[in-house]
Parts: sequence; C-alpha cells; structure tokens
Amino acid sequence: MDKYGLIGYPLGHSFSIGYFNEKFENEGINAQYINYEIPKLDNLLEIINSTPELRGLNVTIPYKEQVLKYLDYVSPEAKAIGAVNVIKVEHKASKTILKGFNSDVIGFTKSIEPLLERYHKKALVLGTGGAAKAVYFGLKSLGLEPRYVSRRKSLEGLTYYDLSPKVIKEYNVIVNCTPLGMYPKVEECPKLPYESMDSHTLLYDLIYNPDETLFMQNGRLNGATVKNGLEMLLLQAFATWDFWNDKE
Repeated sequence: MDKYGLIGYPLGHSFSIGYFNEKFENEGINAQYINYEIPKLDNLLEIINSTPELRGLNVTIPYKEQVLKYLDYVSPEAKAIGAVNVIKVEHKASKTILKGFNSDVIGFTKSIEPLLERYHKKALVLGTGGAAKAVYFGLKSLGLEPRYVSRRKSLEGLTYYDLSPKVIKEYNVIVNCTPLGMYPKVEECPKLPYESMDSHTLLYDLIYNPDETLFMQNGRLNGATVKNGLEMLLLQAFATWDFWNDKE
C-alpha cells in the first residue's frame, strides 16, 4: 500500500488527511494518508528511511522554508518563492530522491484571480512565513504590486503601525497569511483600520475555519469583498496530487 502524509508541528486540525483518505476510498486507490507530527525536521529522514512505501508528503508550519535543504530537486517556482509544501518521494534502486514543489501558489492565484478588478493594483500580504511568500509571488504573477506587513520593520515591508487609512485605500487587496482568527481563537484579527475600507477593498483570508473570520467580517461590514481559504485549499490539493503523479 502506498503511503502519503503531512509533516508539521504542531498538527491540529488537518484538511489533507480527511480529503486524501476519502479520495483514496472513493476512487479505489490502494493508499493511506498519515499525519506525521514531528518536533524537529531531522525526524523527516527517519520517516523516509523507515517507510519504503512513502510516495509523497505535504509540508506545513513551521517547515515550509527549512525543508529545502533536505531536497534533491526544487522546482524553479518553489525556489523563487523560497518555500515548499509538496514533496514527491521517488525510489530509484537503493537511492531515495526528494523533489520539492509549491502548490500554495497555484491554489491561491486560481482562487483570487476571478475576484480581481482593474482598480486592484496594490496588495498587502499580512505575515512573512512560507504561505505568505507563495501569496506574494502569486500576486506579482497576477500583475499586482505586493508589500509584506509584519510586526517588525523591514526595508521592503510595512508594520501594522504604518497602515493608515490612506495606505488601506491605496493597497486595496489585503491577504491574511497569519493564524490570527483561526479556530479556536476566533475573536482575534489583524489590527487594521477597517472603517477605511469600502466596495473597492478585497480581503482574502487563508484561514478556512471558521468560514468567516473576524478579519473578513470587519471588512464585509464596511463594504469589502471577502473570501476565505477553502477553495485555495481544494485547488492546492488537486495540484498536490498532480505533482505526486508527474502531471506538473
């Protein structure tokens, strides 16, 4: 039986394990998807070496960037992003080859593109982790001018203190790549001047649980278009399966 899995730490609620095991059952695929909660990335090699039937892995927080150094091949897109969330495991003779890809960027760009209007030219990316890097790359590929927002000052980024009403009007696409507002801490949200938003504002949250985060709710109440990360997740899962089966 082929095995697939998810590596990360900690692993709370995982969409992937339910999605893939249901897919395997429905489509008669002799495979199993397992969650590998590993406290350090060195454990990855133990999993690879002890599971000869392993064919592929998803990578989540906090390993999307750190995992690159363990890989034999990284796709040009994943290399440019600086983050990998899909690993294809190939066994050739006695050698195991690990190939890295990024399906975050595929899921994100396909799901946000239909919502973009002519007046959406600049975007704010809240967060600086692996998912944020994929979102930043995706926005640039769609012709937008993105900027990172984080708690710390950086040369190319902004801090939350910089987000004046004027900035919110100019950067009217805002993507939340932080865990703020994720279940169970549903009362949290990024500190933004939501009252400066209007019908030209697009808020996109990578979170999908709850369906509507406080970030989205605050935007919607001020006239913004809002979307959660569920469609991105599904599109990302489709792309993941393609990578594992050489259809990239």
